[in-house]
Amino acid sequence: MELLILLYALPIFYFLFMIGKRVYARGDQECYILDYQCYKPTSDRMIDTEFCYEVVKRTKELGLQEAKFLLQATVSSGIGERTYAPKIVFEGREQNPTVLDGVLEMEELFHDSVAKLFAKTGIRPSEIDVLLVNVSMLTTVPSLAARLINHYKMRDDIKVYNLTGMGCSGSLISVDVVRNIFKSNKNLYALVVTTESMAPNWYAGTDKSMLLANCLFRIGGCAILLTNKRALKHKAMLKLNCLLRTHHGARDESYNCCIQKEDEQGRLGFHLGKNLPKVGTVALVDHLKEIAPKILPLSELLRFMVMFLVRKMSKTSSVAGGKKKPVINFKTGVDHFCLHAGGRAVIDGVKLSLGLSEYDVEPTRMTMHRFGNTSASSLWYVLGYMEAKKRLKKGDKVWMISLGAGFECNSGLWEVVRNLDLDDANAWKDCIDGYPPVTLVNPFMEKFGWINQEDPATFIRPE
Repeated sequence: MELLILLYALPIFYFLFMIGKRVYARGDQECYILDYQCYKPTSDRMIDTEFCYEVVKRTKELGLQEAKFLLQATVSSGIGERTYAPKIVFEGREQNPTVLDGVLEMEELFHDSVAKLFAKTGIRPSEIDVLLVNVSMLTTVPSLAARLINHYKMRDDIKVYNLTGMGCSGSLISVDVVRNIFKSNKNLYALVVTTESMAPNWYAGTDKSMLLANCLFRIGGCAILLTNKRALKHKAMLKLNCLLRTHHGARDESYNCCIQKEDEQGRLGFHLGKNLPKVGTVALVDHLKEIAPKILPLSELLRFMVMFLVRKMSKTSSVAGGKKKPVINFKTGVDHFCLHAGGRAVIDGVKLSLGLSEYDVEPTRMTMHRFGNTSASSLWYVLGYMEAKKRLKKGDKVWMISLGAGFECNSGLWEVVRNLDLDDANAWKDCIDGYPPVTLVNPFMEKFGWINQEDPATFIRPE
């Protein structure tokens, strides 16, 4: 009898053991952010209204129509007067960049933000197991990741990844790569460096679809330290709960709306198509369909399903005056929305699609105003704003959403592990008390609105 009980008990104990083993193993597969450091260039790189005017004046290829376009684009972008431009623009060499200009721009970030991150976390470069550098529009040999390894004398067995061409969604793609490495390797430190190279990519032509990039993009970057060490979870800032990527590259319209190419005069630039808002909306909607069940509570999904079925059965449309179209309330599963600061039109579009308030998008608008569109690193400036404003409390859910060339929509849901506060290294520290400002209207139109009154037939170019 006892033998029979033992025979029955053994499979049960084995089953429970395997379950316990799998649950325990999952603890080593978690992805935590220990800390991050946004890059803040020196004040001599700050580009204000007057300097923008000087850049336009010395670019002889630009005529009156291009000047009017630049004025309108800058005014409507939501960008302020304290963003940062590459060094070569201040030296007047933006039309003749070199590879070295791009490399030196990257090394400024490497020597500043990465060093500060190591200093405040107490982690030595030799402890890094995984290094991932994401820069879309600069490729060098040796790679930028190799330059970083050489500067900090990292280990010989470090796992190294150098991503290019990922666009403004590169940050979350980088995190996804690290997350997958964490699934099969225990007790790792990973360093992600995400930025964009502006120095060799300042457009000096007259194509309006490429001039737009000069109005929106500014220099910036971020270094992020991640780990899957179970023993360090209490020191972490954020834990990754979910990450999803949606890629519409198979669609020609999506593929071609954001693309690096040469204009008719052979000048290299970054084309932003007029169909970008439409392409972005389609990608976001498809992405939301997939990620909503992963981040929202069951009660909200059931509510939406019931409302959808009721509306469908009623056979009335919102246009005809019937019941309103049911909308998912993403705030039931998300506390903070960390959106890509791609410009006012992008921010307004995402705000409308998700049904957000002005409070929800305030961090993104302020990031666009203070730092401009820093490409893949913009998400971390938005997160820094939330941290500086003491919005992030233990247990809160932060949803990062990025849109980028490809065309891609990627997002990740993070959980705040501990209460986050403003620290001395935060890029917002010296200006957070002034945000949000009374108005986001920049003085470009006030100072240079006279350009719109000029007649092409009588216009004389200022010297």
